[in-house]
Amino acid sequence: MKKLMILAVTAAALVGQPVSAEPAPAKASVAVAHRDLDLRTEAGAKALDRRIWRAVVEVCGDAPGYDIEGKNNVRQCRRDTRAMASAQAKVAIAGAMRDQAIQVSSIGN
Repeated sequence: MKKLMILAVTAAALVGQPVSAEPAPAKASVAVAHRDLDLRTEAGAKALDRRIWRAVVEVCGDAPGYDIEGKNNVRQCRRDTRAMASAQAKVAIAGAMRDQAIQVSSIGN
């Protein structure tokens, strides 16, 4: 009877314990649309940067507050992913500027 009581108390204690919390799996990639933005303007470039940041957060996911190594991995993922995406954004912005005429003005007279 004593053994049965100890087993019941142990089982009850284990039922109340949370299962090891793992972060939700992050998406492998997210497409960032920018055709609706005027990338020739500062406002358009900033809007693209905000969209990229939201996509980076979605792609890299998050780690629980108690998981220091996981938090560090997420930070590194966000840093690397944002650098890659920002390089692509610069190409898109340069492409938008390509259609713009070059303004030549006289400095002297």
